[in-house]
Amino acid sequence: MVDSLGVIADAQARAEETLELAARHLDRSLVDVLGILGFDKRYVCARGSYLYDADGRGYLDFHTGEGFASLGHSHPDVRDVLHAALEAELVDGVQLNYSALAGMLAEELTQRLPGALDAVFFASTGAEAVDSALKFARAATGRPRLLSCDSSFHGVTMGPLSLVGDEFFKEGFGPLLPGCARVPFGDLDRLEAELRAGDVAAFIAEPIQGRMVTLPPPGYLQAAQELCRRHGTLFVLDEVQTGLGRTGHWFALEPWGLEPDFVLVGKALSGGYMPVAAMVTRRAIYQRAVGTLERCYVHQSTFGRNRMSMAAGLATLRVIERDGLVENAARIGALLREGITALAERYELIAEVRGSGLMIGIELGAPSSRAARLSWRLTHMASEGLFPQLIVIPLHRDHGVITMAAGKNDVIKLLPPLTLSEDEARSFLAALEAVLADCQEDSSRNLAVVRDIATATLRRRARSIFR
Repeated sequence: MVDSLGVIADAQARAEETLELAARHLDRSLVDVLGILGFDKRYVCARGSYLYDADGRGYLDFHTGEGFASLGHSHPDVRDVLHAALEAELVDGVQLNYSALAGMLAEELTQRLPGALDAVFFASTGAEAVDSALKFARAATGRPRLLSCDSSFHGVTMGPLSLVGDEFFKEGFGPLLPGCARVPFGDLDRLEAELRAGDVAAFIAEPIQGRMVTLPPPGYLQAAQELCRRHGTLFVLDEVQTGLGRTGHWFALEPWGLEPDFVLVGKALSGGYMPVAAMVTRRAIYQRAVGTLERCYVHQSTFGRNRMSMAAGLATLRVIERDGLVENAARIGALLREGITALAERYELIAEVRGSGLMIGIELGAPSSRAARLSWRLTHMASEGLFPQLIVIPLHRDHGVITMAAGKNDVIKLLPPLTLSEDEARSFLAALEAVLADCQEDSSRNLAVVRDIATATLRRRARSIFR
């Protein structure tokens, strides 16, 4: 492709300024965090399961942008489709016309979901899809209240944030949307107590909670769906992270035979190329919310069904189908969980392994040796989400593996690409074992690193208090 304006050439020429530009004009605190963790690398390209830095070192990506690069990076077939879409000069005034691409993508999504889910609204982000479901549920039921679960995550725009189950994300942003309440994930009695009032428009839940990769108790989701039907509440499944092959199924709802009123899709829908998400619901709900001539334009998304996102979405679904990536996620995910479980039998730091497909959570536990336990206490005093860096930092620094801490908890979350090979999975397991072996020693370099970060954090906190 010809870069007639020199945009890419200029970006490549200024690559060494990347973090400086981000600190000056974007999120300075995130730049600081990247530096503290040693993640302040200058990545120059990404292909498949790897990111490559300016020195040519490859980093195996088990993060994939919280799972959005589900096909790995720079998938050639999706790229070819996007080039073809640009060259075709298709009409793209999304407010005033429909393209065949949008209808085709909606058709292919609904074909992979329970039959009653036949109406689609396209958006740009998962949070926008969540917000759309909240609006449609209120409009369709005439009810004001919305219900979610503790420890849930649905996005950080104002509507979804009102339902997020972690107060940390909400601090400083209130007051939030009125009429929102939460119940413990897995607690049917508390759910029914809220629904019994008859004023709840929607109950929204993740089939597997993404923050700590928490699976539901047996029978919980089926029973929750039945309670919603009994009390006239719409049942919303947020599959923004779990959908499109991530759990070893096209959608996580499949093993439980669920038939919700809404399914929300995002992140992975474009294979890592374009912002695109979808709210899928029943036609009757869609019509009750916005289905009259007078209301046909009251809920819109400026770029929601743009040609590039629709083309990327179609290409992604076809690649997943053609290459058997749902089955690959199930197979390689099982290999990883079995391997990590075997490591847990030898290394006390791993307290629990849980997940489905290529969505895996590794929960760390307190070490038993005196020196390591002191480090554990110090890191928790400094930050609830610091201890997993004991594993995350050396995986990246010493073994070229990118993982992430799951938030303010002791969980490391793995979201590798659905294209992950068996050799790449075994490479990760070998790296993880090497890090665990080091961490088990009282003289561990890695323990020293997190102790230093914790100490510096506590000192900064003390200085800010006494200023």
